Amino acid sequence: MTDTKRVVCWRHGQTAWNSEKRFQGQTDIPLNEQGLAQARHAAGLLARLRPDAVVSSDLRRAAVTAQTLGEQTGLDVALDKGLRERFGGQWEGLTTAEIRERWPEEDARLDPPGGEDIDAVGQRVCDAVERALALVPDGGLLVAVGHGAALRAGINRMLDLPAGRRQVLGPLGNCSWSLLGPLRTGGWRLLEHNAASLPEKRTLSDDR
Repeated sequence: MTDTKRVVCWRHGQTAWNSEKRFQGQTDIPLNEQGLAQARHAAGLLARLRPDAVVSSDLRRAAVTAQTLGEQTGLDVALDKGLRERFGGQWEGLTTAEIRERWPEEDARLDPPGGEDIDAVGQRVCDAVERALALVPDGGLLVAVGHGAALRAGINRMLDLPAGRRQVLGPLGNCSWSLLGPLRTGGWRLLEHNAASLPEKRTLSDDR
């Protein structure tokens, strides 16, 4: 990683399963009308940051969200399966209430039976971000478009948070994003989390 680059982790817009509180995982659910509107609005804000590259999960809800930013910036969207959502095993398609009723212990641990290990998810998201950063010049900005659980796992990994502190970061809302920048001592720091608007003034290089 070049130590002057920044990364926006942007979650996709709303789907019907989001509104029904269903576990989506890697089931390829499209955006609904509200999700498309969210994506267009958020893309207009993120375009003002003048990103240098956009990479996205290949699942439709993320790829279409990313394309709205590509259209506003003129950037091509690269697809990377490493940004896919966590595979949810037996939970995919079930509502939150159904999961809590059938698997209360696993739900408390956020551990879907037959699902993907969350640490492995975080690592593959980090790997995808590192691959995409090769497209970004020094001092530039990458927008990585993905999914709530996977992006949070990736951010946790980038910040080197231990497993016991995984829930320190709250969830990402639909079409919200987090911004990570470099630490002078190496690694990443979290500059914004679950943002849906741009601050009036931002200082990215001051670690004091």
